[in-house]
Amino acid sequence: MRDSNMIKKKNNKNKRSSPTPSPDHQKRYRGVRMRKWGKWVAEIREPNKRSRIWLGSYATPIAAARAYDTAVFYLRGPSATLNFPNLLVAAVGEEMSAGEIRQKAAEVGARVDAQEAGSVVVDLNETPDLSDGDDGR
Repeated sequence: MRDSNMIKKKNNKNKRSSPTPSPDHQKRYRGVRMRKWGKWVAEIREPNKRSRIWLGSYATPIAAARAYDTAVFYLRGPSATLNFPNLLVAAVGEEMSAGEIRQKAAEVGARVDAQEAGSVVVDLNETPDLSDGDDGR
């Protein structure tokens, strides 16, 4: 009896618990995974390197997938396999650093999260006007 308890404990250690996807989130997107607490995260491996570029945490899997698409497009160009090939509007330009790719992907992901939540879309490239109309008098 004691041996069978030991076997059960060993088997339980090796099992990885993963959240059961709800019917809404059964589609899996490339470069996207769900955290235990429900946030969706995106990351991508850099070409010819073992390192990864962290693309951020998002409220929806679609936002994380769009962030991934942005990053993979900048890394691999027009031949990249995308989650949403019909939604890409970026043009390939000069080579970008991992930090610049992360920033672009985060901007796209945040924009999509805001749209999914029904919020006002904010242009992340604009500097906010913090003045309240007073000229300091």
